[in-house]
Amino acid sequence: MPVMVRRAVRAILIDSDARVVLLRRARPDREVYWTAPGGTVEPDDASLEDALRRELAEELGARADRFSRVFLFSTVNNAMLTVQYVYVCRLLTMDVSARHGPEFNDPGRGRFDPDPVSLLGEGLTRVALKPAVLLDFILSNRDALLAEISRGHGLSGGGSG
Repeated sequence: MPVMVRRAVRAILIDSDARVVLLRRARPDREVYWTAPGGTVEPDDASLEDALRRELAEELGARADRFSRVFLFSTVNNAMLTVQYVYVCRLLTMDVSARHGPEFNDPGRGRFDPDPVSLLGEGLTRVALKPAVLLDFILSNRDALLAEISRGHGLSGGGSG
């Protein structure tokens, strides 16, 4: 049986206070968990980065810059291979009142609440971030992720940028 392939993008979205902006997911059929914003790459998306910009606008009403692809992983579920492209990027603005898309039109999909969690210290170890491989990557690369979004602009450990 042929395997179908789905491409998706995720953001390690870091704000000016060295927090990673996650989505706290509350669904009727699961325990509460956290995930990185992002989703499926659509046929109309010109690039992976464009898909991620669209997803950030839909899920968070957010704009970001300094996109850098830092991680790639895949999962298989019911003959569907999902390839996840993970970018680190810097949050510029976020307006939750501007969120839109299918996530917000169907109450059965649960809640998607923005939750900034400190990239430093133990904050990330206290949330159930899914998938675990992404949590492991972030925890192992905190300094590198901060350096990547700083790129000579002085942001580190809670500075402004």
